[in-house]
Amino acid sequence: MSRSLGADALMQLLEDGIIQIEFSLNRETSALRALMQRYRSVPMSLADACLIRMSELNQSAKIFTLDSDFLIYRRNRNAIIPVIMP
Repeated sequence: MSRSLGADALMQLLEDGIIQIEFSLNRETSALRALMQRYRSVPMSLADACLIRMSELNQSAKIFTLDSDFLIYRRNRNAIIPVIMP
């Protein structure tokens, strides 16, 4: 499956309400800014900050990524983020 087909399939699951992401960028702006400032030397993207913040809000979350920066990032200031890296 091509990357674009995978993205389309994901978007369809979101549109159909099968996958729901209960995350508000507007509500989390302060926390996201703090994360991005803490890791500005990496640097951290807004997308990475959102994933980390979501993992802080849902302690059982694991992040599936190919981005090795997630081995550096910490949630709740010092907790290792569980990642799945193929």
